[in-house]
Amino acid sequence: MRKPVVLITGANGEMGHGLIHRLAASGHEDILAVDIHPLDEYLASRCRATFEGNILDRLLMERIVSEYEVREIYHLAALLSTRAEFTPETAHEVNVQGTLGLLQLALEQSSWRGETVKFLFPSSIAVYGLPDLETKARAGRVKEYEWNAPTTMYGCNKLYCENLGRYFSRYYRQLASGQDHRAVDFRSIRFPGLVSATTLPSGGTSDFGPEMLHAAAKGAPYPCFVREDAVIPFMAMPDAVDAMIRLAGADRGSLEHTVFNITSFSITAGEFRERVLRAFPGSSITFDPDHQRQAIVDTWPVDVDDSWARKEWGFHPAYGLDRAFEEYLVPEIRRRYAAPGA
Repeated sequence: MRKPVVLITGANGEMGHGLIHRLAASGHEDILAVDIHPLDEYLASRCRATFEGNILDRLLMERIVSEYEVREIYHLAALLSTRAEFTPETAHEVNVQGTLGLLQLALEQSSWRGETVKFLFPSSIAVYGLPDLETKARAGRVKEYEWNAPTTMYGCNKLYCENLGRYFSRYYRQLASGQDHRAVDFRSIRFPGLVSATTLPSGGTSDFGPEMLHAAAKGAPYPCFVREDAVIPFMAMPDAVDAMIRLAGADRGSLEHTVFNITSFSITAGEFRERVLRAFPGSSITFDPDHQRQAIVDTWPVDVDDSWARKEWGFHPAYGLDRAFEEYLVPEIRRRYAAPGA
């Protein structure tokens, strides 16, 4: 018999680490992890099985479904915003075709099981595209349906995949008779910039904040690629992982929407620098804006309205600005770089 599993793609990334630890700690012994790079031994030990490979590899996907019954998917694999701009066609293949393939896999698994398959999808504030700084300041807390005009391939990919998920969840083959239009239970979160103390930044345009922290802790100089006044919303990684798990556990009947904003705190790059310098005095953090990357950040909102998430599935971040730095980021990053071989 095929073994029931929770499938996590992109498992070796920042969110994948936290998600595997949290699920395993809560008693899940059925985690199946997929990543293009091998997982470290400790992370792999928390999983039922791991696969090294590309989500576009059909033979890999066929092997997985031949051996396992997938009942829930956390699709974290993606080519992030900065890298996607250098290879937009490849980004489209990974981010869109990869997601479409997994949605089809979920639909197939649902047919075999006779039950819906949950599909958790991390989206991004990159789906927004505000035209100028004046509009950005005036817009305030942006709702999910506002300013959906991304300027990056990554943002375009994420916005399209949100709509693909909504289609598979609510409208799939809507003209065919006898079809279950809700066989895939798609749920998506638009994350702000995520800051992790335990894993290194991995190519996101919002990574100027965590890059400052990790550089300061290592004693390395850091030329920040945005202006001091650049501002976007952020969130500590534990809150992001908790949000994914909380949304996955929400009763479907309580969810009116499929895509949700969430946020914790908004802070400028200059304010981020001040807090890093308090924790690591003497650090060399300067500002050397990359005008092209800065232009992307300028299209993202100062803040987002997350009232849908709070109302429909009880989202509430545990880490505000002060607690994120004082109880999570600074102590955990100090511990990381104090360890031998860090």
